[in-house]
Amino acid sequence: MVEGLGVTLLSRLLERFGSPEAVLAASRNALEEVEGVGSEVSRNISKATKKNDASAEMKAAEALGVKIISAASEDYPQPLRRIFDPPLVLYVKGELKEEDALAMAIVGSRRASYYGKNQAERLAGSLAKMGFTIVSGMAWGIDSAAHKGALGAGGRTIAVLGSGLANPYPKGNEKLLAEIIENGAAISEFPLTFPPRAENFPRRNRLISGLCLGVVVVEAAERSGSLITARWAMEQGREVFAVPGPIDSATSRGTHRLIKDGAKLVERVEDVIEELGPLAEVLTPVPDEQKRQTGRLKPEEEKILQALSPNEPRSIEEIIAETGFSAQGVSSVLMVLELKKLVKQLTGKRFVRA
Repeated sequence: MVEGLGVTLLSRLLERFGSPEAVLAASRNALEEVEGVGSEVSRNISKATKKNDASAEMKAAEALGVKIISAASEDYPQPLRRIFDPPLVLYVKGELKEEDALAMAIVGSRRASYYGKNQAERLAGSLAKMGFTIVSGMAWGIDSAAHKGALGAGGRTIAVLGSGLANPYPKGNEKLLAEIIENGAAISEFPLTFPPRAENFPRRNRLISGLCLGVVVVEAAERSGSLITARWAMEQGREVFAVPGPIDSATSRGTHRLIKDGAKLVERVEDVIEELGPLAEVLTPVPDEQKRQTGRLKPEEEKILQALSPNEPRSIEEIIAETGFSAQGVSSVLMVLELKKLVKQLTGKRFVRA
């Protein structure tokens, strides 16, 4: 978390110095030789180096079974590369897999009702059975119910923490955390022992939505943090869904407001699948025989594939200029093509035909 250092600059620094350790060890003069690194950024890197012993952090992570993944790594989750302000490093305990690209977030109130927890667990289980990875924040209430629903269905789930992985929050939820790590992963952008400060959680929420195709809000009061996750989802071009509740329930006011503002009302898992549009054909299980007969691409997919080369990476802006499609349209189709393993995203948000 170095102020002024984004993914693009980090990629240039890693290309120049070869490793994060070498970047931290470089002098300010050497850092400023890299394009885009001015005196302020080099000073911030130098300060971060003095405050944190990177070597000790890496040793502590290894002892805890935690991987530290930089934004330049091939193991970095592809969906996070597309969001505003992606974390430069992720701490991961457990395993992230390619199949986690098919992910849905389920979030809501910590003080959830029996109805809310039941709906969260039911939806999470149904989505997990269809191949979705369920993402949430491991808080009490709706978050925990969502994780449990995925685990109960034999599916994968990811917990995004608002503290360091060596200092998990909330306390008392360690058994669930262990099950999540065994059947998915716990991740954080915060250093290992970082405390669960209030300001961490709105920032954390952008990763919950960023990892997913959409966010389902089950119960939320008018000032719930879940509404922040929904707002991040809208800004990131993800779908937003809301489960209605009793009209006299305080924990349903936030979800009802989302529905009034255009969120898709969800009563059953099919409501989520239908709203995903072109992704539905990728996500919905079909018999092997039918799969063999439906290999054709849609016109917009064909056009974007034709605009790509297997050898010359192209940016989203170049693809927009070539196809005439909107930015949102290009991003959606690229995601579909990535899921079909026809397109590969490289560092710097550039794409090639796979």
